[in-house]
Amino acid sequence: MRNILFCFIVLCASTVLSQNKAVLFGLEEVPQNLLLNPGSKVPQKFHFGIPFLSQVHVNGGASGVSAYDIFQESGGDINARIRDKIFDMDAKDFFTINQQLAVVDFGWLAKNKIYFSGGMYQELDFISYFPKDLAVLAWEGNQSRLGQEFDLGEVSTTGELLTVFHFGANKKMNENLTFGVRAKVYSSLIQFQSIDNTGTFTTRESTNGINIYEHELRNINMSVQTSGYASLRDADGSAEVISEILGRSFFGGNVGLGFDFGATYDIGRFWTVSGSVLDLGMVFHTNGVENYESKGNHTVNGIELIFPPLDDNEPAIPYFSNVVDEFENQVGVDTLQNSYTQLRPVKLNAAVEYRFGRGRGDACDCYNMSGAVATNQSVGLQLFSVFRPKGPQLAGTLFYYRRLWDFLSAKATYTVDPYSFSNVGLGVVANLGKFNAYLAADNLLRYGNLAKAKSVSLQLGFNIKIDQE
Repeated sequence: MRNILFCFIVLCASTVLSQNKAVLFGLEEVPQNLLLNPGSKVPQKFHFGIPFLSQVHVNGGASGVSAYDIFQESGGDINARIRDKIFDMDAKDFFTINQQLAVVDFGWLAKNKIYFSGGMYQELDFISYFPKDLAVLAWEGNQSRLGQEFDLGEVSTTGELLTVFHFGANKKMNENLTFGVRAKVYSSLIQFQSIDNTGTFTTRESTNGINIYEHELRNINMSVQTSGYASLRDADGSAEVISEILGRSFFGGNVGLGFDFGATYDIGRFWTVSGSVLDLGMVFHTNGVENYESKGNHTVNGIELIFPPLDDNEPAIPYFSNVVDEFENQVGVDTLQNSYTQLRPVKLNAAVEYRFGRGRGDACDCYNMSGAVATNQSVGLQLFSVFRPKGPQLAGTLFYYRRLWDFLSAKATYTVDPYSFSNVGLGVVANLGKFNAYLAADNLLRYGNLAKAKSVSLQLGFNIKIDQE
């Protein structure tokens, strides 16, 4: 059991990701900014993303542990470090993975001054909360913790792999307000979730006079819902598994519907507020569904060994089978094919920005005394939230934007989130003629030793873009 727990902590400490794109949000020079705020200002009249390269995004974090915490070369006992982290973390700590790859991305400004954009991207999203009680039980056993109720409800995890088809419209409503909306159709490739579990496990001294201890499962109500998993068990080799999953990319699996909303509003000449709501939708799982469910109460008093005289052809008493049968009668594991609805993790973004410095483009801070002024510098505050099974995860970001030259812009960020209080990020955007390229990363202070980072984010992309005159 300790080996299993060790592998779990190693996996979580070395490959963990999240969803906040603090550097990219509000970076108008990047067309994919519209995926974070469909109501963002749009400086281009046309863009076409290089297929499979317009948005490559991996973003991650673990709120309670890093690889360095476990594998540091301190000369101490690694088992002691693992034990310390188990007791330092709590059931609200989590590990997440989020990855996106844009297959197609495009947009154009119509004659009615509406900017239409659309495309298709693939997304992987996973979160698992740390089941502290079970980790303590696995590490220390139950002999020294008689009477303690271990909470099985701390088990909470969900993951999905899907493709998203989207189409949006962006319109400058008046001098100050820009509004946008985006419709999404989800095509689920594979999904699983185990949330809202309840139950306890307790070991105490036995009262039946036969055994030393008894083990009690109380108020068990645990389930695992899966979609797209059952059919993969019969696949012959990895090639057939991949073929089966890819075949669901174009509505071959379970489908859903969602919407994004966003707006940008200029307050006077130098202040701007913006915000968005993303993935307000759900996926309906009706095909390839297989769910596992356990409910009930059960007490195990051990095995009372009896040695009755047996005939030569008489079998021995099946002690273990009797214990299993008793458990299945009291609690059991039922396999069901009930359809279920999965809510997408809703994300909220909000920002306030103050512009200063030299005017750029047609802007002139000397003569234009009304309306927003485009300048070469700005500072601001961004807020982010994503709704998760145990509540929202929040992040706050201070940023500084600078237009270095006509073809090059940069944005620096400082983010406070559940992973770190010292996350510094940087994004750079280059417009070389009609070619647009961007690169953004965070936690730069940890790049000297990434093992110490509890979160890492990388985004890059390449587009063909024609700006408005």
